[in-house]
Amino acid sequence: MAHEKNHDYHIIDPSPWPLLGSFGAVVMLSGAVLMISPNAGEMQQPWMFITGLAIVLFTMFSWWRAVVAEGEGGIDHTPVVRLGLRMGFILFVMSEVMFFAAWFWAFFKFAIFPMVDVSLTAGELSAMGIDPVALTMPTADGPSAVWPPEGVETFDPWDLPLINTLILLLSGCTVTWAHHALIEDERPGLVMGLLCTCLLGGVFTLFQAYEYTHAAFAFSGNVYGAVFYMATGFHGFHVLVGTIFLFVCLIRARMGHFKPDQHVGFEAAAWYWHFVDVVWLFLFACVYIWAA
Repeated sequence: MAHEKNHDYHIIDPSPWPLLGSFGAVVMLSGAVLMISPNAGEMQQPWMFITGLAIVLFTMFSWWRAVVAEGEGGIDHTPVVRLGLRMGFILFVMSEVMFFAAWFWAFFKFAIFPMVDVSLTAGELSAMGIDPVALTMPTADGPSAVWPPEGVETFDPWDLPLINTLILLLSGCTVTWAHHALIEDERPGLVMGLLCTCLLGGVFTLFQAYEYTHAAFAFSGNVYGAVFYMATGFHGFHVLVGTIFLFVCLIRARMGHFKPDQHVGFEAAAWYWHFVDVVWLFLFACVYIWAA
């Protein structure tokens, strides 16, 4: 029959979610620009950004719900389709690696090869928003950059950062426990492993927020603070997203989703969490230990 499926691929039905998601993203971005623009006047309100964000979140929920329904249907996610989903998620993780490569590049660039235009006066540096005292100090050859900037008190890496490192390493163990329990079709171990991982992810986020509130330096004022908050804050955002990702997997596991031989959604969450773990190890070694 002409309408019968004679291939291993899943041809999805027409969907409103790509168009709606794109519209929401445009509204959210436009609202963010207007919200921070000093010349927006009456448009400098958060309502447009919030509206766009709500549309994007609704699209994400609805679209992923449709994908979950396809996966649980038993016929749409064939081995070829599951392979494509895995490869797509791997490419997504690689794009995230490039984000962190940019932050590490900036960190080591200013740490190893700091640049200060010695021809500029202190007044000119201040006019550019640069603190000349924090960025330079006199040497035999004239002013040179200091890293971290003079007067910046870095964190003790063997205090709260070490605790957060141990928390993330332990969470990597618990998510691996959950994965092996799923492969062995041991549902209680799957649920308990996911629950422990979500709790550890939440504790990490709380500790990082506590660390930020007790930092001796701000985002602005020097390059070190900007790079530190961008790198660790971007990672903290990934921890939050990964925790939500795993919490959704926990809900699905309690609903009876996932099979030992078909659990692409859980695999993606576990890979994402291990990626978060590895990035933190590099942050801990470079931004906390080496910089201190």
